[in-house]
Amino acid sequence: MVLDWSQLLHWWALGIIGLCVGSFLNVVAYRLPRKLEREWLTDASWQLSDAEAVQRSSGCEATQAKALAAQARSLAEALEKQPPFGLARPRSRCPQCGHVLQWHENIPLVGWLRLGGKCSACKGRISARYPLIELGCGLMFAAVGWRFGAEPIALLWCAFAAVLLAASLVDWDTTLLPDNLTLPLLWAGLAAAWMGWTLPLADAVLGAVAGYLSLWSVYWLFKLATGKEGMGYGDFKLLAALGAWLGPQMLLPIILGASAIGAVVGIGMKLTSGLREGRFVPFGPFLAGGGMVVMLAGAPRVLGWMGWA
Repeated sequence: MVLDWSQLLHWWALGIIGLCVGSFLNVVAYRLPRKLEREWLTDASWQLSDAEAVQRSSGCEATQAKALAAQARSLAEALEKQPPFGLARPRSRCPQCGHVLQWHENIPLVGWLRLGGKCSACKGRISARYPLIELGCGLMFAAVGWRFGAEPIALLWCAFAAVLLAASLVDWDTTLLPDNLTLPLLWAGLAAAWMGWTLPLADAVLGAVAGYLSLWSVYWLFKLATGKEGMGYGDFKLLAALGAWLGPQMLLPIILGASAIGAVVGIGMKLTSGLREGRFVPFGPFLAGGGMVVMLAGAPRVLGWMGWA
């Protein structure tokens, strides 16, 4: 029996799948940074619980090192006693009253609309961000289906889009681009090229190397000139991943588009006093957005925009 991909992967079917994936990405954006934070604190606490290492590295008195180590050990033990926390556990609940959401309250878009944007228990406001992310992911998946047609390769590009959206949300909220997202995206891009699904493998490797080194070079030139850090290492890895998926020719259009839109958004936020502490805007969401535009437009059209065709 041959699967009828034309129905299973029609753009509207992918849009519905995208709504469900967007619901999960809301969970990822909220929980992944907190999960990583707990892991980092636990690791750091166990490191600091070694009094000899603390004394050796800090040069403090032995009594101070022992006191700090004892406090760190207590913190590590307290963290390890915390209830499990991950992407699947505990169940989603209202952050204001702790009400555990029922299955029908978690239906993408419908659940939020049915509740009127309020918790069914405490009537506290539920942010419109949740349904907007679900809708945005659904539209992205539908656009991918429209771009690639009802073919299995569309699922691969939907996964690409989902990771970009998750990384953008986390970076916007925390200014962190976790390796848990950027590195699997990079390796998946290289693997897809090796399997012959996207680019020639040589182009994927060159795109990954050029993507990483381009922003790495800008970072160090800026730091040597100003003594400040202009971006994080996560941006290097994200652009490397985009290069692995889209090829080296697409890197400059992505960077130019991301820089232009990021500058406009940054100026707008400055004028409206919307900049966070430190007065900067994370670059990752704009890189991801540039990557999505390039992917959906296709290389020939982008090269035409750049006058390279």
